[in-house]
Amino acid sequence: MVLGAAMSLNITIAGAGIGGLAVAFGLAKDGHQVRIADRAPEIPAIGAGLQISPNGMAVLNALGLGDALVDISIRAETVRLVDGPSGRKVADMDLHRHANDLTWAFVHRAAFIALLSDAAKAAGVTLGTGAEIIPPANATALDGDDLLIGADGLHSQMRAALNTSTKPFFTRQVAWRAVVPGDDDTPRVDVHMGPRRHLVTYPLQGGLRNIVAVEERTAWADEGWSIKDDPDNLRAAFSGFSHKVRGWLEGIDDLHLWGLFRHPVANNWYAGEQVLLGDAAHPTLPFLAQGANLALEDAWILVRALRAYDVPDALRAYQATRAPRARRVVDAATKNARNYHLSFPPLRFAAHTVLRLGGAVAPARMVGQFDWLYRHNVTTEVI
Repeated sequence: MVLGAAMSLNITIAGAGIGGLAVAFGLAKDGHQVRIADRAPEIPAIGAGLQISPNGMAVLNALGLGDALVDISIRAETVRLVDGPSGRKVADMDLHRHANDLTWAFVHRAAFIALLSDAAKAAGVTLGTGAEIIPPANATALDGDDLLIGADGLHSQMRAALNTSTKPFFTRQVAWRAVVPGDDDTPRVDVHMGPRRHLVTYPLQGGLRNIVAVEERTAWADEGWSIKDDPDNLRAAFSGFSHKVRGWLEGIDDLHLWGLFRHPVANNWYAGEQVLLGDAAHPTLPFLAQGANLALEDAWILVRALRAYDVPDALRAYQATRAPRARRVVDAATKNARNYHLSFPPLRFAAHTVLRLGGAVAPARMVGQFDWLYRHNVTTEVI
């Protein structure tokens, strides 16, 4: 029996991140009674930059939030690949010329969270902080609820409750993230590639520049988004890069480091009246900038499923629709790292030559190799 479209459900969401807020907004617009509980004492107005790619923009447009995102972001026009040590351009991929029907946006995470939070609260969502959700052991919702959504991130208690414990493996890579005062607002992603390391940077509104730097290493690093590190460690790791990169790094005084771990996509996204969303279901490495975008896709499909079906069938349709795509994106992100980190000089020269020729002769093909990812529009999927 199809009940989702006719019933107002009582729903609790664990986690006030991008996925949790987006799904809360969509569900509240459909008339459900929605409460978000986040274990943090407050939703912090901090963070670094995010890239919202066209697949994520499709969801925001369908939710009616696309214009609001445009107002707080910078639209990307180009991706530039750069040889890190010399600073020489390897190739440009002109997103505007070869994919002008699509939108990539750079936005500060704090501004994006504020946008989603304001929209959710205006739609009637109740947002509580300092409240940790302990999922009932029998896969039921909380007392008085019809559904419990686990958007509780990388270390999700709900994922642990619904799945056999799996141990992630350290990829022997670490990442630093920082925001520095900007010296250039050119709407471009720069990827500076070097032996066993690379650095990605782009501008944000407010005269800021986002930096994510990745290094291969054998030394263990903890996994988490809030681990502080000494900026001198980052400067030492990229001391062989160009003067421009070193100049950006000199401006860093607040730095976070996290170890990059490969997690399997969850086998069970739901059971009973509990369901996972975003990083709780499919943590992904940052090499395609898809964490936020996958969470937005999840949110849309879960809202659509609950609009069309009763809860058991909706959760079944949600996992069947989302799990194959999540696995493909997670695998592609894992493979993408090695493209930036070639150490053997002849291999680096050959690879950069191919990239230069590709950028000069067939730039549309370079952009188009990920059409399956960026042009995918979940709002048109049949579920």
